[in-house]
Amino acid sequence: MGVEILILIGCVSGVAAGFFGIGGGVIIVPCLLLLGMEMEYAIGISIMQMVFSSTFGSIINIYQKKLDINHGVFVGLGGLMGAAFSGIIVDSLSSRTLLLLFLLLSCVSFYKYAFDVKTTANPTPPITNPFKQKCLMIGAGFLTGIFAISLGVGGGLILAPILAYYLGFDSKKVVPISLFFIIFASISGSISLASHNLIDFHAGLTIGISSMLGVWLGIYLISKVTLSNHRYALIGIYALSVILTMWKVMQSFGLGY
Repeated sequence: MGVEILILIGCVSGVAAGFFGIGGGVIIVPCLLLLGMEMEYAIGISIMQMVFSSTFGSIINIYQKKLDINHGVFVGLGGLMGAAFSGIIVDSLSSRTLLLLFLLLSCVSFYKYAFDVKTTANPTPPITNPFKQKCLMIGAGFLTGIFAISLGVGGGLILAPILAYYLGFDSKKVVPISLFFIIFASISGSISLASHNLIDFHAGLTIGISSMLGVWLGIYLISKVTLSNHRYALIGIYALSVILTMWKVMQSFGLGY
């Protein structure tokens, strides 16, 4: 696999990480699958690059005072614990099963952003008790770390609605926290996956380092677009992920060429 292609994938996934607060796995995993890589190793590379993109992006967010570290630490702690199980999960499931689960997550993501009716009204009052807030953040991080990291994605889709619905956080607060969470979860996930020999370190480093340039561009762009355009762009990302992954699923069943 050419270095140039890996660098391009890294830059594009970095833009997605900075712009949407996601790990970039919805781009990296389908691209690596189309290039002939096995699902298990595509997940490993995706998680490894997140260490670079999320760390660099969070440093920028801290410098620009966009990140609430007090909340981010508790979400990240949960992710650190949950992602530790990712290596066991990925090693236990077949490539086809992981592929179908990834497709399901991509379809849910697409549906959520394309067809859900958005409202600023929260039908239940947000949790304000500090202890309950911390417990919820740790629990949300733990569950997101288990499921999202095991599929090679950052988990913003799972984490963001929980923080917004139960804690009343707005999107501008959720995106930096989601990116900060990915630091903890991706480090833990990378160690877990590496212990099961599921990471190509050369490809992971190449994509990871190049993703840092994309992250800077993504964070810059998010301040230049309207909320509606931001949503349409995210819908496009998930639609592309669904199409590419579905093609790979068809190939796994002998239906594609």
